[in-house]
Amino acid sequence: MSLQPQAVPPIPEETARVARAAFPKGNRYIRMRDELGVFFSDQDFAQLYPNCGHAAQTPWRLALITVMQFAENLSDRQAADAVHARIDWKYALSLELTDIGFDFSVLSEFRDRLRTSGTEQQLLEMLLQQFQQKGLLKAHGRQRTDSTHVIARVRDLTRLELIGETLRHTLNAIAQVEPEWLQAQVPDEWYDRYGSRLEESQFPKTPPEWDALASRMGADGFHLLDTIYADHVPAHLKNLVAVETLRQVWLQQFYAPTSSVQLRTAKDSPPGALRIRSPQDTEARYSTKRSTEWTGYKVHLSESCDESLPRLITHVETTEATTADQEATPRIHQALKDKELLPEQHIVDQGYTSAHLLLASQQNFGIDLLSPVALTSGWQAKAKDGFDLSHFEIDWKRKVVRCPNHKRSHLWTPGKDYYGKPIIHIEFKRSVCLKCPLRSQCTRAKDQARTLTIKIQEEYQALEAARVRQTTKEFKQQYAIRAGVEGTISQGVRSLGLRQCRYIGLSKAHFQHLVTAAAMNLVRVIAWLEGTPLARTRQSHLARLAPVIG
Repeated sequence: MSLQPQAVPPIPEETARVARAAFPKGNRYIRMRDELGVFFSDQDFAQLYPNCGHAAQTPWRLALITVMQFAENLSDRQAADAVHARIDWKYALSLELTDIGFDFSVLSEFRDRLRTSGTEQQLLEMLLQQFQQKGLLKAHGRQRTDSTHVIARVRDLTRLELIGETLRHTLNAIAQVEPEWLQAQVPDEWYDRYGSRLEESQFPKTPPEWDALASRMGADGFHLLDTIYADHVPAHLKNLVAVETLRQVWLQQFYAPTSSVQLRTAKDSPPGALRIRSPQDTEARYSTKRSTEWTGYKVHLSESCDESLPRLITHVETTEATTADQEATPRIHQALKDKELLPEQHIVDQGYTSAHLLLASQQNFGIDLLSPVALTSGWQAKAKDGFDLSHFEIDWKRKVVRCPNHKRSHLWTPGKDYYGKPIIHIEFKRSVCLKCPLRSQCTRAKDQARTLTIKIQEEYQALEAARVRQTTKEFKQQYAIRAGVEGTISQGVRSLGLRQCRYIGLSKAHFQHLVTAAAMNLVRVIAWLEGTPLARTRQSHLARLAPVIG
């Protein structure tokens, strides 16, 4: 398809007249077109299309339809029907009333072009740029971030189902490209064993039968892999994604075959961050958070929270389910910097914070990372009269620490922790510690000296300052606004399907989250223009009767 960029056409007179009559008070999309415009232009997407070939659908219109589609949580077919039948959509898209629209598959093709070109971010960023120009969004204010789990578009599989479905998936993939070759390799019993989903079969009832079936399927998988990787086999079979998935799953689930095929024990299994959970979506991971268990991804939403301005999502980060929130923090800050939307204060929960991030956020981005931080751990901190780290006096210049009994440390050794972060290991003299009258309050080691592990000076001081700040009234007042991001996640989940993947794979999940964020911003700005107030936090009838204290 080719593209000849054109200017956005005006709204046809007949469409405008009928729309005004049908919606005398206006509606969401009429107001959007009148006050905000269309956000996109053909030139923004010119690089996605060649200069020759069949004429393409107008990209600016497809981009806007995509955002409107997500704003109403419509399927591709429903969105195409809306373009064909709804007057408010025709008004927003500058279409004649007689326009018959297009086939719904065009929307899928447009999404694929955006993703493969790496330009899907434009759908959100172009809206943000126009909101900035209209004074609805500003940098150097306050923003807040939180995450929620996202469920992949695959079934939750037991271990036995995963093994069987992976082998069945691989056999079906090979059958599509080399049916005659596969027919010559497959034993007759495989047609019964893998011809249909394993869930449709009768599962074994006893552990020995279960192990026997797993061993038999494991042997079948190893036999297939050995056959595929033989020298005389066509090279393109070895390059099939399904074959590589089979190889990885068998490596994760089975020991190397000897006289028998055995499943790996939990101790010898790979960590959850690497373990494939479904052959249909090899990027989805299993994770838990408190009482929630899921297979899929995690999405982080950052939004502005300045007074007298609408709450707008400024960045979306989609990660694997096993990725810690702390890992997303620097990526979020860098992305906001690239958009020239860095906040002065970023309000997050404890999961996004560490001593290193407190310091790096300020030094690298000029951001005050406002969050509760962990208190000193260890039995000394919990005991009434115990001596935790706060009872030791650190002389950074002389590299010496004094204990509560005013004794100097003996060793000051820089090193690195398990994650490669710099730390300092401190040790007191054993002969001094063993004679100390305060020893029972300091250490429970029978014949060893007290040791300390502290962070480097800048990080240590940043963490201590945060611990002091979180005890103040000012911190509690500033941090209270973080709770509002829970409402944003709730809106995305309940109204726009944020937590359920529409598509398969991390890249497509991220695309969904980007467009969902763009749709939420559009809905919120229109509500802002209409003067719709923010909803109040819901309370039970009993909670409303509670007396006000203070």
